[in-house]
Amino acid sequence: MLSLEQLKEITRQSDSKIVLLVIDGLGGLPRPETGKTELETAHTPNLAELANKGNCGLTDPVSPGITPGSAPGHLALFGYDPIKFAVGRGILEAMGIDFDLKKGDVAARGNFCTIDSKGLVTDRRAGRIATEQNAELCKKLSKITLEGAQLYVVPVKEHRFLLVFRGEGLSGDASDSDPQQIGVTPLNVVALSPKGKKTAKLANAFAAKAKTALADSHPANMVLLRGFSQHPNLPTMSDIFKLNPAAIAAYPMYRGLAKLVGMKILNTGATIEEEFDTLVRHYAEHDFFFIHVKKTDSTGEDGDFDAKVRALEEIDRLLPKITSLNPDVMIVTGDHSTPAMLKGHSWHPLPLVLYSKWCRADRVREFGETACASGGLGRFPAVEVMPLAMANALKLTKFGA
Repeated sequence: MLSLEQLKEITRQSDSKIVLLVIDGLGGLPRPETGKTELETAHTPNLAELANKGNCGLTDPVSPGITPGSAPGHLALFGYDPIKFAVGRGILEAMGIDFDLKKGDVAARGNFCTIDSKGLVTDRRAGRIATEQNAELCKKLSKITLEGAQLYVVPVKEHRFLLVFRGEGLSGDASDSDPQQIGVTPLNVVALSPKGKKTAKLANAFAAKAKTALADSHPANMVLLRGFSQHPNLPTMSDIFKLNPAAIAAYPMYRGLAKLVGMKILNTGATIEEEFDTLVRHYAEHDFFFIHVKKTDSTGEDGDFDAKVRALEEIDRLLPKITSLNPDVMIVTGDHSTPAMLKGHSWHPLPLVLYSKWCRADRVREFGETACASGGLGRFPAVEVMPLAMANALKLTKFGA
């Protein structure tokens, strides 16, 4: 695998266009009654047509057996080694809502959650409360004062909020308080290095005061924190790939990810159709488009197999809005698997289809996990998706003499 610096040496500009459609949490597991995953259950004739004309395979976001978060899953698809370029969730939330981060700030992603009388987490997302309720709760938490740092609590979307500490001697080297499961108490934040001691102390003090402040706010009567981080410096996609990239994403975190690698963020609505219509409106302005669809991940995390099937069918029904533009390269895949059977992210590889004028069509005739496992691309790291996209767009020159 070439490094970004090596790729930079062989990239070139051209008029060809690349569309990367990321269906969040795409991969699933078979329903025992049918032996078919959500994707294999869904009626997706347009995705099947794309698979029939294109080249298919399976990708691993990080490496086999490793369950990825959303950030490494997306960074890999953008061409960045997710192990080398580790980015904390907090920074992505901050960038996604255009929070004015200062040098030295530490940001964390917060979830409002539900705890019972024993302090055990019963719902990590507090029933996905409305964003309006989130905003009112953030106002309440913003009144908390901590010794040694300024505190900012900002609503993001539904149950998610942004927590920022501003002060001297802070570091993102602190663990999460989110246990990533129910039936247990929130974790204490601990320092991951001596530099993280102050941040951990502040985080635990905030959580204790938040518990008191939210005691009468059921179902959102506690907070979970994760992704403590400070602003990283990543090379941009424009610099590495000589692209003019744009992002279409309704959820703030994914806008933050795109902004982190230098994409222009296009204003869009919250529905899948609105996102696809945004692509149509701006298609002449950019040569690379990242489109993010969230609903498949949310329904998978909720354990709602049928709702995830419906979301996939909605994507397929609207897909001609993209394919009718005749992009030079069209890629459809996911950032990680979110099987409804597991109600969370998993380590399972992602189906992928790549279509271009120059690809070698294989024998895959439908878009699903089992079908893509026999595709011509085989099973490969997701970080290799961008070089494949660039090659099929004729945006790479020869490597070596």
